[in-house]
Amino acid sequence: MVAPTIPLLFGMALDPIMLVFVISLFGIGVALYFAKYVLDSSKGPAKMQEIAGAIREGAEAFIRRQYTTIAIMALAAAVIIYAAYAYFAHDSDMAFKTAFSFIIGAACSAIAGVIGMWIAVRANLRTAAAVDSSISRAITIAMRGGAVSGLLIVAMSLLGVSFVYWFLGDNPLETPLKIVGFGFGASFVALFAQVGGGIYTKAADVGADLVGKVEAGIPEDDPRNPAVIADLVGDNVGDCAGRGADLFESTAAENIGAMILGIALYPVFGVAGIMFPLVARAFGIIASVIGVMSVKAGEKEDPMAALNRGYYVTSVIAAIFFYVAVQWLLGGNMYFFAAGMVGLLLSMAFVYITQYYTEYKYRPVKSIAEASKTGPATNIIAGFAVGLENTFAATIAIAVALFVAFWLGSNSGVPNGGLYGTAIATMGMLATAAYILAMDTFGPITDNAGGIVEMSGSAKHVREKAEKLDAVGNTTKALTKGYAIGSAALAAFLLFSAYMEEVSKVLVERGLPAFTVVNLAKVDVFIGAMLGAMLVFLFSSLCIRAVGKTAQYIIQDVRRQFKNKGIMSGKVKPDYASCVDLTTKGALREMILPGAVAILFPIVVGFMLKYEAMAAFLMVGTIAGIMMAIVLNNSGGAWDNAKKYIETGALGGKGSDAHKAAVVGDTVGDPFKDTAGPSLHVLIKMLATITMVLALLFI
Repeated sequence: MVAPTIPLLFGMALDPIMLVFVISLFGIGVALYFAKYVLDSSKGPAKMQEIAGAIREGAEAFIRRQYTTIAIMALAAAVIIYAAYAYFAHDSDMAFKTAFSFIIGAACSAIAGVIGMWIAVRANLRTAAAVDSSISRAITIAMRGGAVSGLLIVAMSLLGVSFVYWFLGDNPLETPLKIVGFGFGASFVALFAQVGGGIYTKAADVGADLVGKVEAGIPEDDPRNPAVIADLVGDNVGDCAGRGADLFESTAAENIGAMILGIALYPVFGVAGIMFPLVARAFGIIASVIGVMSVKAGEKEDPMAALNRGYYVTSVIAAIFFYVAVQWLLGGNMYFFAAGMVGLLLSMAFVYITQYYTEYKYRPVKSIAEASKTGPATNIIAGFAVGLENTFAATIAIAVALFVAFWLGSNSGVPNGGLYGTAIATMGMLATAAYILAMDTFGPITDNAGGIVEMSGSAKHVREKAEKLDAVGNTTKALTKGYAIGSAALAAFLLFSAYMEEVSKVLVERGLPAFTVVNLAKVDVFIGAMLGAMLVFLFSSLCIRAVGKTAQYIIQDVRRQFKNKGIMSGKVKPDYASCVDLTTKGALREMILPGAVAILFPIVVGFMLKYEAMAAFLMVGTIAGIMMAIVLNNSGGAWDNAKKYIETGALGGKGSDAHKAAVVGDTVGDPFKDTAGPSLHVLIKMLATITMVLALLFI
């Protein structure tokens, strides 16, 4: 097959894979510069340093124990993958390459998540110290601390995929199918990191809130609360390490899926069509760096306005670079450029949809706050209704984006261009991934900073400024969850198509018809579809139950400690380490069952019902997972901000009956938005990577 050669870029002959390497290393270099900027900032008074040290020690101890457990399970999974291919498929070469790429993907995912958390537990102290003198500087420190995580995760993803592609042969028609193990390895680590971190953060949060706020009537982050350090540790292990691993595997899996679809366009674009996803993502790193550098907030300015401004700068520059990539690698086909812009616009739409349903200046959150006046039950009813309602706007946005992207690809004049159009839209949506990740990590950094300020006994005006930053951090965390599920939804069609493409290739090689239709009228296929939907509900149940069980241990321990009247009077220091240890043990124990079910159940279904039923399992499971994640993420975020709205002084303010009802609603929403919801993001993509890795064994 004769394919076109790589065109010149601005008159220069460049190898796309080398350009990706160079830009990824540039991204890592900038991340190191941002890390130095953060670490060189003032640490503040000794009391702040003592509190931050306790948070850091707790987070690092949990991550060491968690990732040791995950590493053992990942090595066992790699051995099983190798044995499965060698024994069932009689292909030792494919067995080695899949197992090797699995280990590299798992290692890169773990490194990216751990480094992101490492800088976050140091940026929190510097941000807290900066709040007193300049809220503008505090924003810069927190954002650059977040950017360390964002840039490293995207750069590590690109370096990992590029390295494995190069190492396994650099054959554009064969190698993309051999590197799917990288995506599964990343998904494997992300699943346990997100589930375990999510259980930790929300068990500690629920325990601290229910006993501290509701029963004892003390403020959030009060140093008398024995669970307060565990709560602040949880922000880092859940929102930093967990979400970092989540979005790492997103970028990896979606790059690989788009490369597989690019194989079908090899006669048109050659290797350029396969390299395009990596180049487009690499250009996104440059756009994100410029966006982060542009975040400069005035002392009186709304911090969210400065972050939004940086996001718009990133989006515009990403669009320009996307145009350059299309001109260079896709023959200047403007239909594909337009498809990329559809993805970029979908990311903006999800930001606005999430803001509307989770910010307290809009109708949904205010309706939950109003319902709190009549007690916890009506608060919970109103919050769950908001979550269900949210699926309408989100689903319409995804459907329109998919339809338009497919239509643009189909009208591009390129055979099979429709599917590639949806892949390009996914690349467009993820072009700003590094900046979005920076905003995400900004959340736990400012949340921790607020806790450090409160616990260190800082002046009232300092606490007020820290609370303002904390509120912005809550918004950014909600926005990035919306972005994550939006990208997962758009990528779902891409990864489903990549699975069918891979199965078709094997069937055609065996002289059988290509796999183009999933027939739900077949009983085994229909059963596969039902089982896929059921897995989403079972997995969510296990995650939420795990939070409840672990939270019970924390609640009992805090109640036990509160019997010592010296703690409430401030004369006796609580035993923070006891709650940290209980939460660590509980989270590590409880994360195993949800993770094992999510990994093993699809494999059993695939072996028993075979590839077509597995396609239905993947299709319906993905759709159900998207809907459930939207409900859980945004109902939880809305409950949280309804509580914060009342804490501003509305409806009686802190300590009122409405506030107590809102705290109960917030604790119900905690495992929704920070455990089950984000873990579903990983599950959706992991179903696709499992099916792609083991497709050969399902035929």
